[in-house]
Amino acid sequence: MKRTVVCMALALGTIAAISAAQQPTEPLKIGNHVQLFVDDYLVESMQGVQLELQKPQPAGVAIRFDRPWEGNTSAYFTVFHDGDKYRLYYRGASEPTYVRPSALKPGETIPPIHRALTCYAESTDGITWTKPSLGLVDFNGSKDNNIVLDDPEASNNFSPFIDNNPKAPASERYKAIGGDSAKGTFVFSSPDAIHWKKMTDKRVLTDGYLDSLNVAFWDPLRQEYVAIYRAYMMGIRTVKHATSKDFLTWTPGVLADYGDAPLEQLYTNATTPYFRAPEIYLAFPKRYVPWNHPFPDDPRHDGVSEAVFMSSRDGVHWDRRFMEAFIRPGRDPLDWVHRDHMIATGILQTAPDELSIFTERHYTFPSAFLERMTLRLDGFTSAHAGYKGGTLTTKPLVLDGSKLVLNYATSAVGSIRWEIIDSSGNPLPGLGVEQNQPLSGDETEHVIQIQNPKHKPASGLESHPLRLRFILRDADLYSFQIRD
Repeated sequence: MKRTVVCMALALGTIAAISAAQQPTEPLKIGNHVQLFVDDYLVESMQGVQLELQKPQPAGVAIRFDRPWEGNTSAYFTVFHDGDKYRLYYRGASEPTYVRPSALKPGETIPPIHRALTCYAESTDGITWTKPSLGLVDFNGSKDNNIVLDDPEASNNFSPFIDNNPKAPASERYKAIGGDSAKGTFVFSSPDAIHWKKMTDKRVLTDGYLDSLNVAFWDPLRQEYVAIYRAYMMGIRTVKHATSKDFLTWTPGVLADYGDAPLEQLYTNATTPYFRAPEIYLAFPKRYVPWNHPFPDDPRHDGVSEAVFMSSRDGVHWDRRFMEAFIRPGRDPLDWVHRDHMIATGILQTAPDELSIFTERHYTFPSAFLERMTLRLDGFTSAHAGYKGGTLTTKPLVLDGSKLVLNYATSAVGSIRWEIIDSSGNPLPGLGVEQNQPLSGDETEHVIQIQNPKHKPASGLESHPLRLRFILRDADLYSFQIRD
């Protein structure tokens, strides 16, 4: 990890001279959270810079659905990091009526139909997964399987999470929602993430149409439980947002607001607070395109699905500026089917500079599997400038920290330069672009010293609203962070 030390010619008297009349009244208090360029929240202006969606890269098969209790329609995945383990939950299901005989490979047979079951896998690194024999549920006369739940009302779309609510008792360390009818979902709890029980026989989240993977989690910033779940709006699949203080009683759902973006069939949502910036909800909906028929002679394969990306800071108002696909169907014809490319709920960090997400492949075919895909750390989107270059200026910020940390990449001829400017647009002494060497390279954590920690807590940069200005040329800036 490189470190750049800026000459500290910053005079405290210079900062103090910034007049109160010039200062923005409500600068953004970003704290020490990582700041992503997924929306306009941070951006005051851009010239020659645009926000650009990044694309995950294939990283191999995570799980094949090759056990008798799994099948060609195994789906609805949830994954999370839990201490020294990574946990993955999914529906084991087989619907042979969807199998196209012409697509069978030599030796493959059409699997028999069976009920939906909740299955479980685990990993020590988030890359290689095992299916432990849990001995909990009988399937065809044997409990030697990884089935964690057999509940006809909830196993189809069971979605667990770690409950980090400090008030949650140890017996309810893990919670889940499940239920796929218009009647509503049930809520579950577990002390160990393996043994589950209903918290009440009463259904909750009763104002949606819930035949999808409905997502719930604890929001530590808002100190409440949040649910993002399936609904319909003018006949279009969408989501609602509801909250709860006790996970039992929920507010009425509020329909998603996508601004002026066109309405699309969003079959699943896979919403999760990003663990490095929990104030931002990232979602990876499965976009269903019913009018595209790659197999017109087979009515069982109506439409095509692909993954898209969106973000929100409140769970109701969603930024859908990136209308292009996040994951395309690709060159494999078995991925040009309905309900394929279903991204798992959850983002894993599988290396210091790597994130992993998981997506369904070959849905409805006997070869169905879950694929791992990777992104660089914070690499969902970037502020991007081409060869001609450009400038991005943030809104007024409270810079409460002594270091600026950049996650960036440039070409060999590209560069990133930066400066801190006052409310008049003037660079602070020692922190202007002319005093700093251009950055060139590819780093996820480039640390720059921007003030003397001895001046804190009330006599340095954090005392005044200031802006960051980035000058980019053939470069991508994925995130930045202010910290000590």
